[in-house]
Amino acid sequence: MRRPRPAQFDPLAPNAPLDNTTLTRAGLAAAGTGKILLLACGALAHEIVALKRLNGWDHLDLHCLPAILHNSPDRIPDAVEAAVARYRDAYEDIFVVYADCGTGGLLQTRCAALGIDMLQGPHCYSFFEGNLAFADRAEDEITAFYVTDFLVRQFDAFVTKPLGLDRHPDLRDMYFGNYTKLIYQAQTENPDLVEKAKTCAAFLNLDFEHRFTGYGDLFTELDAVARR
Repeated sequence: MRRPRPAQFDPLAPNAPLDNTTLTRAGLAAAGTGKILLLACGALAHEIVALKRLNGWDHLDLHCLPAILHNSPDRIPDAVEAAVARYRDAYEDIFVVYADCGTGGLLQTRCAALGIDMLQGPHCYSFFEGNLAFADRAEDEITAFYVTDFLVRQFDAFVTKPLGLDRHPDLRDMYFGNYTKLIYQAQTENPDLVEKAKTCAAFLNLDFEHRFTGYGDLFTELDAVARR
């Protein structure tokens, strides 16, 4: 099956008014429609909404937990379990749109105990690239720092401010001294985001690589869920 190429489609266009700050801090409430609930990370909201529109997946509803949970991955399994308990009776099925995301296998164990399927892969950088392709590159890119569309937009919220680099730029080398380049895995073709990603790389004193991935395995897995 041919994966859709986003081309000039931009999930941030006026017909998709998702606010990044809200997705970071509060997430996105389910609409209460559809047969299957996608229980996802707020960092994936734009991509999931875009895929739903592009493919007519109206029977899939979306609920996002706050993206900032990634800064405390030990909290993700409990947050997912609480959301499953809240929504389970309202839907025929729930699919967790998180990879392992730094939980050390705890999220997979929790989902198995709940009888809920989840997205495959160690993190979003892997499934956007394609899990097999990412694994093939892993050894050669061990010193790469990855960002996605969402993380480029929210770079200050996830990198600059939490690490104190806005107040203590001298800490940059301590955090990023072992990295050599920033790889921007782009889900959409957006020149403004490319320029911002270049600025992020320069701020971290890293080389820059722009790599268009599209939606990668995210599309493949959600397409399978939509066909259930």
